[in-house]
Amino acid sequence: MSTNNNYIVKDAAGQQMFFAAEENDSCNRMCCGSSRSFTISLTDNSRREVFTLERSLNCSSCCCPCCLQELEVHAPRGKPIGYVTQNWHPCLPKFTILNERRKPVLKIDGQCCMGSCGSQVYFKIKTLDTSSLVGAIFKQPTDIVQERFTNADNYGLQFPADLDVKIKATVLGACFLIVSSANVIF
Repeated sequence: MSTNNNYIVKDAAGQQMFFAAEENDSCNRMCCGSSRSFTISLTDNSRREVFTLERSLNCSSCCCPCCLQELEVHAPRGKPIGYVTQNWHPCLPKFTILNERRKPVLKIDGQCCMGSCGSQVYFKIKTLDTSSLVGAIFKQPTDIVQERFTNADNYGLQFPADLDVKIKATVLGACFLIVSSANVIF
């Protein structure tokens, strides 16, 4: 039986910043797998909701460019502060970070054969013209026990400290979208 996913978001020093809990039903999880819709509530250490991530059910197949992945970031719940949209590409996972007015702010580019072919899972966060690297989303190495006996993964996220807080939340949302779509996108 499949259960809702839970996550811990830590800062660079390893201190917990947020607890993230998926809100979903078992039918959606079992029938739709990693393409499923979801709401993830991120709470602070006092268990107050800070923001939510919402993804509707969409496929990400290169054969269906009309219904690609999209995630909305809300703070508070019901008030959008940013969006992550998947860009169609026949081979590569690509996304755009948009602000609350749906204006593009950043691009995210993945690599072909992510997680297979011996390559690392690594997404570059770039300026809109893709000329400058401003951050990254990447899978962190784990110990052999975690790798063999659990389905838990650790992901890292880097972005400029002076990035707008709404865009930081949206980039974190992009990480959740990439992680949750891992079996579909790459």
